[in-house]
Amino acid sequence: MVTLQDIEAAQQRIGDAVHRTPCPRSEHFKDLTDCAALYFKLENLQRTGAFKERGALNTLLSLTPEERARGVIAASAGNHAQGLAYHAGRRGVSTTIVMPERTPIIKVTRTRSYGAEVVLHGTNFDEANAEAVRLQQRDNRVFVHPFNDPRVIAGQGTIGLELLEQCPQMDLVLVPIGGGGLISGVACAIKEINPRIKIIGVQASAIASMKASVDAGVLTEVPAGTTIADGIAVKRPGDYTFGMIRRYVDDILTVDEEEIANAILLLLEREKTVSEGAGAVGLAALINAKLPSARGRKVVALLSGGNIDVNLVSRIIERGLVKGGRLVRLVVRMPDRPGMLARLTAEIAQQSANVVEIYHNRAFSKAGLGEVAVEVTLETRGRNHIEELMASLAQNGWQVVEET
Repeated sequence: MVTLQDIEAAQQRIGDAVHRTPCPRSEHFKDLTDCAALYFKLENLQRTGAFKERGALNTLLSLTPEERARGVIAASAGNHAQGLAYHAGRRGVSTTIVMPERTPIIKVTRTRSYGAEVVLHGTNFDEANAEAVRLQQRDNRVFVHPFNDPRVIAGQGTIGLELLEQCPQMDLVLVPIGGGGLISGVACAIKEINPRIKIIGVQASAIASMKASVDAGVLTEVPAGTTIADGIAVKRPGDYTFGMIRRYVDDILTVDEEEIANAILLLLEREKTVSEGAGAVGLAALINAKLPSARGRKVVALLSGGNIDVNLVSRIIERGLVKGGRLVRLVVRMPDRPGMLARLTAEIAQQSANVVEIYHNRAFSKAGLGEVAVEVTLETRGRNHIEELMASLAQNGWQVVEET
């Protein structure tokens, strides 16, 4: 099992080659969540956009000259790939990375730009990992696992040492969980120095393998799932990390896709911070009241990465707007008479909502003869505004239903 001494040695080893990322206080989210203080550890500001550099570099610097000459290989959904490729390239170490075929193009492109050979294989991390193991045996490279490796865990644990210096009064730390390498290292570093601090893991509910394993008391594989938090989409956690999490982590929470999307949106809008889905799960848990014990306490949410595919940003923003009540689609059944559509839009304008899209449906709706169903997509100020708007429309004798 990784020790505090291993993590302290990793911190000395990687030195200034990895950024000591800031941990600013957020007044907006402190007030929104009723925390005494809320800080964001911005690992999205690393050179490659994620915390994975720490574990990758610590592993590379631990290799023997003979191992470096053989080169390294890894499987990754993207961030481990970039961290390993970047630091290996700077040190002249040949690198092969196997990535799932659905990996966001930005992560594939950047990994290649750092000099690594990229092999796309499988639909998820586990299938990519199996192919990486096969290639490792064929080519005799050194396998660098993204989470189930003591050297990787020790490198990630350097975040915990930084947090103890930056936020010594913190009461609780929220950490994303995929395979468990990040939270294992962070929890070990913090708990060994200050065991009163609570460590809470957060997973995407679509593929919460570590929570399922901890709840069952044994390593458990869950079905493959699709999530915008692709960086933590792991069907089966590591046996090494599983033991450390059972020892050091206080609880594991889950958040759904709409909650993650809304957290990404709020970070963009309120903090001017770009976070990928995996990085935003801690904030998603807080703002959706998944952790009542956080109220009145000093909390750190670890934003683990910012490598979000720009082609998905608009979709994620839309889902976040819907979750936050900022975008809504209503179906209004009303008499099919001249001037009724004008009355509807006038009423919407009177309530200060903005029409994004409108569809006047006669033939394919369930409205009766003499009636029409009007589908209207609106920008609104939030859930209270939607309720006020629906009540106002209903006062005209129209039937109003919110589409979900």
